[in-house]
Amino acid sequence: MKNVMMVAVAVSAVASFSASADNCGQYGCPTGGVATNQVIERPIYTLSNNAQTKFADWVAYQVTPQTIDGGSRTRTWRADPQLPENATLEPSDYKGAHATIGTDRGHQVPLASFSNTHYWSTTNYLSNITPQSSDLNQGPWVKLENAVRGAVRNGNSVYVITGPLYEYDFATLPEADEEHFVPSGYFKVVATISNTGWINASGFIMEQTAGRRDDYCRTEVTIDEIEYRSGLNFFPTLASNVENSVEARTGGLTRLMNCQ
Repeated sequence: MKNVMMVAVAVSAVASFSASADNCGQYGCPTGGVATNQVIERPIYTLSNNAQTKFADWVAYQVTPQTIDGGSRTRTWRADPQLPENATLEPSDYKGAHATIGTDRGHQVPLASFSNTHYWSTTNYLSNITPQSSDLNQGPWVKLENAVRGAVRNGNSVYVITGPLYEYDFATLPEADEEHFVPSGYFKVVATISNTGWINASGFIMEQTAGRRDDYCRTEVTIDEIEYRSGLNFFPTLASNVENSVEARTGGLTRLMNCQ
C-alpha cells in the first residue's frame, strides 16, 4: 500500500523500565516504511526516523497506569543525540514558526503519558516532535491523547502508534536552514491486547487544518485506510484472518475512547 504523496521519506514515585521495553506489543512494530530510516528503540518508545523529512515516520509506545500522572515536567527541546545532524532538526529551526505558520512543537509521544518515568525528557527530542498546527495540537489531538490516558486510569494498558502524513503541501518552517517536509496531517492507531492475545483497535486521522473544537471521535477511520495513506503495515505478525477483521472496521475501541 502506498501513500498518496509518499516521501522517502511535585512528583510521585517514578516508574522504571528496562531497555528492552516492548513498545510495539506482541504483534510487532510497523513494517513497509522507508528502508533507509533509522529505527531507535528507547525504554518508553520506538521510532523510525526519516532523514529526508527530518521527522519520524512512526512512533510506537505503551501507556500504562504506572507511566502517567508524574506531575508537571519541563519542555527543553534538543536534537536527538542518536541521530546524525543531517537527519534531524535543531531547536533553532523552529524559530518564528508559531508566529509565521501557526504551529506548535507537537509531541508524537506525549510527555504527559510518560511523566512518571525516568525517561520523560526523551519525549522532548526533536525526532519525536513535528510542527503541528496549534488548533490541532491544542484541540482534538490532545483530547485524543487525554482519552488514552483516561482509559489507562481505568486500568487498561494501551498501545499507540502515531505518525505523520504527507498528502499536500502545508507549510515550511521559516527559519529552518535545511530541507524538511512539514506533515499535512497525522494518524494514530490505538490498541488493547488482552493476556490471551485478543486485540481491539481504533484508528484516527487528523488534518493540520483541523479546528480547535473538532471532535476527535469524528476523525476515526479504519486501520486499512491508515495503512493505505501511510504506506505502513500495522500488527505485521497478527494472523491474517484476525488482522482483516480488526483493520477493516471502525469502532473497535469506541467505548474506551469515549466515542459512544
